Amino acid sequence: MEFPLPHRPGVPLDEGHLRRLRERPLVPVVLPGGREALLVTRHADVRTVLSGDRFGRGAWTGGTLFARTPSSLALATSDPPAHTRRRRAVQPRFTARRAEADRPRMEALAERLLDEMEAGGPPADLIARFATPFPYAVICDVLGVPAADLGHLLPWAGAMMSAGHHPPGEVRAAHEGMRGYFAGKVTARRALPGADILTELLHGGGLSREEIVVFGFGLLMAGGETTSNLLAACVLELASRPGLAARLRADPSLVPSAVEEFLRWVWFAGTGGHPHVVLADAALAGTPLARGDVVVPLTDAANRDPAAFPRVDEFDPARSPNPHLGFGHGRHMCLGAAHARAELQIAIAALLRRFDDLALAVDPARLAWRDRMFIRGLWRLPVTWKAR
Repeated sequence: MEFPLPHRPGVPLDEGHLRRLRERPLVPVVLPGGREALLVTRHADVRTVLSGDRFGRGAWTGGTLFARTPSSLALATSDPPAHTRRRRAVQPRFTARRAEADRPRMEALAERLLDEMEAGGPPADLIARFATPFPYAVICDVLGVPAADLGHLLPWAGAMMSAGHHPPGEVRAAHEGMRGYFAGKVTARRALPGADILTELLHGGGLSREEIVVFGFGLLMAGGETTSNLLAACVLELASRPGLAARLRADPSLVPSAVEEFLRWVWFAGTGGHPHVVLADAALAGTPLARGDVVVPLTDAANRDPAAFPRVDEFDPARSPNPHLGFGHGRHMCLGAAHARAELQIAIAALLRRFDDLALAVDPARLAWRDRMFIRGLWRLPVTWKAR
């Protein structure tokens, strides 16, 4: 079987993919370039790969499964000690405490964007009007990047998140543009410090100038692209499930647990997990692995493992406990998980409160899904509501 999995529309993993992934815990696959690997599908085994010292990302030399280069990924392709040093430098800005301190600003931003969307009247593209500008504005504030610059930053981000959708020349230009833009920002912060993470990293972070530049555009894309696409998928699922939306409107206290269930439910990784190389003899699911073998932990499959989740194929907004791997696990757990959680909670709660009849404005079969991109999602999400 070739990997990544073939593109199909839909928010959750479809039954065809699920059947194939549940047939065995380790699925033989062929990666781009012809390298053989084992796809790790079960919850316990995926956790082992993501947290175990016998599995490393730095030893993988086959490139990434999308248009980002290993050198442009400060954390995702590195192992300790480099990974530990880099993550320690940026982690203080992305704690749960900082996310809660930022919550009032995020709530005000969400309300302003929804005011503008409502004033424009239905129908509206929820992605262009809200799901994209909301998380990107949050991460721009952290970076000290003017939101007005998103006009040329977003096309670069899209090209760098390509997995075949954008031509090579466009990808190269995007890398050069992003690197040049953030190199300029770092130079400017050295002369005139600001109240942002680039300044913090320059003055005491212990990182090189090149590492700070890479973190700049890496944080922009991670904070914007991931949350934007996940939020759009959540809204599509809510629009497709009127009973779920009504339940959350009736009991807003369920929104946080519903967000956790969305993180389990949404088929998110367009190109799957990151290849890991076996660094020392190990075993998974009773299968011995030799040094040099390659495994790919698939969190989307692990989130649908019946051994880890009762009623695994049922969307339960009150599911507890919910040990999903939507943010990863171990040392490679999403750096901005606390902020992403807060953004999703704020956005979903605000949409449900303000638009009690939010619905799709087109036939679901006509929705344009992101194909050959690192993150699955939609290009546009036309919605409508009754104007007040």
